[in-house]
Amino acid sequence: MFDQMKKMMELKKQADILKKELEKLVIEYNEVRGIRIKVNGAQIFQSIEVEDSWLEPQQKSRFQVELIKALNMAVRKSQKEAAMQMQKIPGLNIPGLT
Repeated sequence: MFDQMKKMMELKKQADILKKELEKLVIEYNEVRGIRIKVNGAQIFQSIEVEDSWLEPQQKSRFQVELIKALNMAVRKSQKEAAMQMQKIPGLNIPGLT
Protein backbone atom coordinates (compact mmCIF):
# COMPACT_ATOMS: atom_id res chain seq x y z
CA MET A 1 0.00 0.00 0.00
CA PHE A 2 2.88 2.36 0.78
CA ASP A 3 4.31 1.74 -2.68
CA GLN A 4 1.00 2.67 -4.29
CA MET A 5 0.78 5.88 -2.25
CA LYS A 6 4.33 6.74 -3.21
CA LYS A 7 3.55 6.09 -6.87
CA MET A 8 0.37 8.22 -6.72
CA MET A 9 2.27 11.09 -5.09
CA GLU A 10 4.93 10.88 -7.81
CA LEU A 11 2.23 10.94 -10.51
CA LYS A 12 0.63 13.99 -8.88
CA LYS A 13 4.01 15.70 -8.77
CA GLN A 14 4.54 14.96 -12.47
CA ALA A 15 1.02 16.17 -13.29
CA ASP A 16 1.67 19.44 -11.41
CA ILE A 17 4.91 19.95 -13.33
CA LEU A 18 3.08 19.24 -16.60
CA LYS A 19 0.35 21.74 -15.71
CA LYS A 20 2.95 24.46 -15.16
CA GLU A 21 4.65 23.59 -18.45
CA LEU A 22 1.31 23.71 -20.30
CA GLU A 23 0.54 27.13 -18.82
CA LYS A 24 3.84 28.40 -20.32
CA LEU A 25 3.17 26.83 -23.72
CA VAL A 26 1.56 29.29 -26.14
CA ILE A 27 -0.20 27.93 -29.20
CA GLU A 28 -0.98 30.25 -32.09
CA TYR A 29 -3.83 29.55 -34.46
CA ASN A 30 -4.16 31.69 -37.58
CA GLU A 31 -5.71 29.43 -40.18
CA VAL A 32 -8.91 31.48 -40.39
CA ARG A 33 -8.27 34.48 -42.62
CA GLY A 34 -8.04 37.70 -40.63
CA ILE A 35 -8.14 36.16 -37.15
CA ARG A 36 -5.14 35.21 -35.00
CA ILE A 37 -5.65 33.52 -31.64
CA LYS A 38 -3.11 32.67 -28.97
CA VAL A 39 -4.10 30.13 -26.31
CA ASN A 40 -1.88 28.44 -23.77
CA GLY A 41 -1.66 24.71 -23.15
CA ALA A 42 -4.04 25.09 -20.19
CA GLN A 43 -6.58 26.39 -22.74
CA ILE A 44 -6.64 29.95 -21.48
CA PHE A 45 -6.87 32.49 -24.29
CA GLN A 46 -3.91 34.85 -24.34
CA SER A 47 -4.92 37.12 -27.20
CA ILE A 48 -7.24 37.51 -30.18
CA GLU A 49 -6.20 39.75 -33.06
CA VAL A 50 -8.70 40.69 -35.74
CA GLU A 51 -8.01 42.41 -39.05
CA ASP A 52 -9.79 45.75 -39.41
CA SER A 53 -11.80 44.53 -42.40
CA TRP A 54 -13.71 42.12 -40.13
CA LEU A 55 -15.06 44.99 -38.06
CA GLU A 56 -17.19 46.53 -40.80
CA PRO A 57 -20.94 46.32 -40.00
CA GLN A 58 -21.78 44.26 -43.10
CA GLN A 59 -19.18 41.67 -42.01
CA LYS A 60 -20.52 41.23 -38.46
CA SER A 61 -22.45 37.99 -38.98
CA ARG A 62 -19.68 36.31 -40.94
CA PHE A 63 -17.13 37.53 -38.38
CA GLN A 64 -19.05 35.93 -35.52
CA VAL A 65 -19.23 32.58 -37.32
CA GLU A 66 -15.53 32.66 -38.24
CA LEU A 67 -14.47 33.73 -34.73
CA ILE A 68 -16.31 30.78 -33.16
CA LYS A 69 -14.73 28.48 -35.74
CA ALA A 70 -11.26 29.86 -34.99
CA LEU A 71 -11.74 29.60 -31.21
CA ASN A 72 -12.88 25.99 -31.43
CA MET A 73 -9.97 25.05 -33.70
CA ALA A 74 -7.50 26.78 -31.36
CA VAL A 75 -8.87 24.79 -28.40
CA ARG A 76 -8.64 21.53 -30.37
CA LYS A 77 -5.03 22.31 -31.26
CA SER A 78 -4.30 23.08 -27.61
CA GLN A 79 -5.92 19.81 -26.50
CA LYS A 80 -3.79 17.82 -28.95
CA GLU A 81 -0.63 19.51 -27.69
CA ALA A 82 -1.62 18.83 -24.05
CA ALA A 83 -2.26 15.16 -24.88
CA MET A 84 1.15 14.87 -26.53
CA GLN A 85 2.81 16.41 -23.48
CA MET A 86 0.95 14.07 -21.13
CA GLN A 87 2.08 11.03 -23.12
CA LYS A 88 5.66 11.93 -22.16
CA ILE A 89 4.96 11.21 -18.48
CA PRO A 90 5.87 7.61 -17.68
CA GLY A 91 3.07 5.68 -15.99
CA LEU A 92 0.41 8.21 -16.89
CA ASN A 93 -1.56 6.20 -19.41
CA ILE A 94 -5.05 7.70 -19.40
CA PRO A 95 -7.47 6.32 -22.00
CA GLY A 96 -8.83 8.88 -24.42
CA LEU A 97 -5.80 11.18 -24.39
CA THR A 98 -4.19 9.80 -27.51
